[in-house]
Amino acid sequence: MQQPTSSRLAARIVALTAAGTALIAATYGLVRLAFGLHLPEIGAEFGLDTAALGLVSAAASVVYGLAAGVGFLIGDRLPRSLVVAAGLTAGCGAIGIALAQHPGVFVAAAIASSAGAGCASPALVRIIHRSAPDPSRATMQAVVNAGTGPGLVAAGAVAWALAPHWRLAWVVAGAATAIAAVAVLALDRPTGAEPAAAHRGPPLSWWAAHRAPLIAAAGFGFGAAAIWNYGRVVLVAAGAPEASSLLAWVLLGAGGGAVIGTAPLARRLRPGSLWMLAATSAAIATAVLGLLPGEFALCGAACLVFGWGYVTATGALIEWTTRIDGARAGTGTAVLFVVLMLGQAAGAAAVGAILESVGPAGAFAAAAAVACAAGMLGAERLTRATRLACSRSADAPGARRAPRP
Repeated sequence: MQQPTSSRLAARIVALTAAGTALIAATYGLVRLAFGLHLPEIGAEFGLDTAALGLVSAAASVVYGLAAGVGFLIGDRLPRSLVVAAGLTAGCGAIGIALAQHPGVFVAAAIASSAGAGCASPALVRIIHRSAPDPSRATMQAVVNAGTGPGLVAAGAVAWALAPHWRLAWVVAGAATAIAAVAVLALDRPTGAEPAAAHRGPPLSWWAAHRAPLIAAAGFGFGAAAIWNYGRVVLVAAGAPEASSLLAWVLLGAGGGAVIGTAPLARRLRPGSLWMLAATSAAIATAVLGLLPGEFALCGAACLVFGWGYVTATGALIEWTTRIDGARAGTGTAVLFVVLMLGQAAGAAAVGAILESVGPAGAFAAAAAVACAAGMLGAERLTRATRLACSRSADAPGARRAPRP
């Protein structure tokens, strides 16, 4: 009698992972990050220049941060409420973009839609942490977080299939978000009591342990803003056909989706090493696209690398905060993603302000330098903090010491 129960549980966990991946794919790939995909068409239709669109993107990142801040406050206690909020804000925001006939309406809908991704991440981290057995949690978190990649592939494919009707792509995004949110709510069935730590605010020692990843997340977000917001704009300005620029976006998503396949290998690396590899890969890709936007084949490869680096880096942040305090994994994810997106907001505004004056080479090189510095700094500090955390854990009362090699 025990085996059927275990089989049903395993099947539900797999289904929940798929639904969570779909929600991340929708809120991030189809909504939050698809803004940059449609930037050329949106700017032309509403008469908004690069600097103005950069400010819209920055404001959307701030709203994302506010939503993730709400996730910080309630994510570990009310993750289902956050899933509902994610579905409503991203879904309704996407429909609002599709129906907008005035620049003001478009701006409001675009900014509001970013809240969905901010709500989804901390909610899913907590839901998976309480639903999955410990040995498989890290892999499941990596798979769900990598949903951004398939979402970007879907966004590029939908834009390609529906071009030049970009508004229909946002209708698809809104519908997909609603379906994914309902699926997560249907499959999430909490079992057992929640840990007491999940109902208390984090102590000062928790914040101190997160100091290094917070610094690294801010710098990486700043550097990543260049490709997310202006990658396709730069390619189009360099003469890339519409099909080629859309293919570059699909490759961004393919790189992010590849994280699902590399997750087992990535788990063998220390958080600091994985962070450095991911951040520097994304930085190099950013520099290449800015320096050689006319080399479409090379830029396609850069987009592939950037997609993998970005999603892997965000997964490394989730893994790191989970190692610090698994009971507050949702809280830690919310805080780190808030900082990541605040950095991305600053990067979007800064790169947008200098792009026309210094050109893509200078603007993207500056962004790449910040991302690379974040990777190097974060790697050194995270590695040192990991050793300290492991030492403290081993010295804790009742802790079992691992045998020394």
